Amino acid sequence: MSMFSTGILVLTSPLHVLPLRIAPVLTSAAQVVERTLYVHLHPGLNLSTGGQVRPVYIPPLVDLCTLISRLYSNAADICAHLDVRVLLSNVRAQSVALSGNNGPFPTPQTLSHSPEVVLTDFPIQDSGQSSLVTQCLQKYAGHCYVCKPSLSSVLLYPRLKEVEEDDPDRGGSGAQLKPLETFSDVVVGGTFDRLHGAHKTLLNISCLMANRRFVIGVCDQELLKNKVLKELIEPYYQRVQKLQDFLNDVKPSLKYEIVPLSDPFGPSISDPELQCIVVSEETRKGGEAVNRKRAENGLAELVLYEIQLLKDAHHADIEEEKISSSSLRTRLLGTLLKHPSPQADLPLDPYVIGLTGGSGSGKSSIAHRLEALGAVRIDCDQLGHEAYLPGTSAYHKVIQEFSPDILNEDKTINRRVLGGKVFGNQERLKALTDIVWPEIALLVKKRIKQAKEQGKHVCVVDAAVLLEAGWTYLVHEVWVATIPEEEDILGVLTLSRSQAVKRIVQRDGVKEEDALRRLKSQWTNAKLIEHANVVLCTLWEPDVTQRQVLKAWSLLQQRIQKRQEEIKSSP
Repeated sequence: MSMFSTGILVLTSPLHVLPLRIAPVLTSAAQVVERTLYVHLHPGLNLSTGGQVRPVYIPPLVDLCTLISRLYSNAADICAHLDVRVLLSNVRAQSVALSGNNGPFPTPQTLSHSPEVVLTDFPIQDSGQSSLVTQCLQKYAGHCYVCKPSLSSVLLYPRLKEVEEDDPDRGGSGAQLKPLETFSDVVVGGTFDRLHGAHKTLLNISCLMANRRFVIGVCDQELLKNKVLKELIEPYYQRVQKLQDFLNDVKPSLKYEIVPLSDPFGPSISDPELQCIVVSEETRKGGEAVNRKRAENGLAELVLYEIQLLKDAHHADIEEEKISSSSLRTRLLGTLLKHPSPQADLPLDPYVIGLTGGSGSGKSSIAHRLEALGAVRIDCDQLGHEAYLPGTSAYHKVIQEFSPDILNEDKTINRRVLGGKVFGNQERLKALTDIVWPEIALLVKKRIKQAKEQGKHVCVVDAAVLLEAGWTYLVHEVWVATIPEEEDILGVLTLSRSQAVKRIVQRDGVKEEDALRRLKSQWTNAKLIEHANVVLCTLWEPDVTQRQVLKAWSLLQQRIQKRQEEIKSSP
């Protein structure tokens, strides 16, 4: 079976049967489509007539909300790699539909990604019908959407499991379908980081209920401070762009207003035209708070429409049971967040990782874990001590710059005295680092050369000042170890901060206030992560850190092997 980047799935099964068919349909579709799968709903569509089958409006029904939720839930379990999007251009309330003159698709709708294949669950009883049905399917898809000129078609029905027409839980094919109440203007709010199935369910159902305008509040700035792994949240503009891309596909007839939220309420408590707010069972209390504020402002209450949370069948022990952005961010730990910049002058062997992180971040423990896996650890703190040894170039330059009174009786440099001369004085500190950092870089190069001579293939440069010192030219990738500065669970802020402080006090023998001062003076996690190819977090138990390191190491080996194969195959 050929694979296509983008496909459109036309679901024709009766509405009461569709929930039972979603899982096998998605399983089959995932064998054909690799990236984006659009879903078009037309229950009862007959593709075997041989004539021109035109799209029609279908009414918004309560059962459609259940179907959408189930579809995204199944997609998360079965084909999480696919960007599934349920399209609603042909779903309208009867009164709204009648106001249109040309049906749901007067001209084919342009999607973000043009479909290359159209699929359907339409059943064929006779294989001789296949050609007729596929032709009809292609024409139907062309009426609805702008597709690739060489559009292919696939009938999924032969590969689907048979299901009973009558589901006892749904009352059978003759069950009464309940209309869904719709509203002119609907509002929702959220972070919308890394748009996932739960987000899409919320957005799709909101679009289903909105007839004119849909207002989306997107958390920004202050509202992000207490999020888990907040430094990995996508930038606001990027989240908004993905929202616009998704919503314009789903229901382009709506007027969309996407606004930043710096407080929990935004326009929901001041816009008199809003009629409905869509919430989850988790955010219902927030919706109730909105209505209290609206009452204080003399505005009518919003109808609260509650959707169910989607369960995450693949969640790990440190992740939430529901599908959530925080779980997705946790899964990014140890993976390649962005491709490393090419280093033309840097040999591929050994492959050099630059590992950095703030004080108390667990950076060195991660370096030791990588060392146990076979990497050569290059400890830049130790090399810093070597750079100060009598007889070295840096030794003489430091004495000349800061006077001989920094020496101990044995003529070694007293680093505590030297530290007192530069503490709080950026100019003097720069004078010192301008001397010492280049010498440490030379020692790093020497250690890398030695590792190569020993037949080692991976080096880890353990350096707290890797980025500040500009040593990225020495490494192929930058890995950052973090411990959260703030967390969203009561008490974890104190715990995570105290973990870092405790590590510094035990390691360096300094007072707690000095450790805190050091934490405040160093680069923030967000600034470090801006430069990171891979991020690791030591907030949780040591075995969780070990799993991250093992994942990062395994993916690193794959990248190295791929690079080597590319070099071998290049002319």
